[in-house]
Amino acid sequence: MADQKDIKRRRIPKEINQQIGERCRHAREAAGYTQERLAEQIGVSTQFLSDAERGITGMSVTTIIKLCNVLSVSADFLLLGRNDSDDTPALSFYSRIQRLSEQERALIEEMTNLMIQSFHLSR
Repeated sequence: MADQKDIKRRRIPKEINQQIGERCRHAREAAGYTQERLAEQIGVSTQFLSDAERGITGMSVTTIIKLCNVLSVSADFLLLGRNDSDDTPALSFYSRIQRLSEQERALIEEMTNLMIQSFHLSR
């Protein structure tokens, strides 16, 4: 008789889980996260995130919401593959900044001010 682990390993990934997992992996890599770091940020195990990215397991709505917040992507992107194609690049950048925490936005503002100052000094 096969035990539960053997049965779980033999599960056939569902196509929708594979698609969502692939988009999750793409967004994670674009944001510069390792699986370990992202898993820690959203409160799941690295193994779970790996399985989800490969489509072996599905993700809960709560996990998807956490991914959207941490990776600054829309649920439309993760679930349906829709990009914010109607957004101009500046608007898309602005919407990503708005999804950051207050502390992260303050850091972005500080870095931006330093960059602007350096541009003025180089003239």
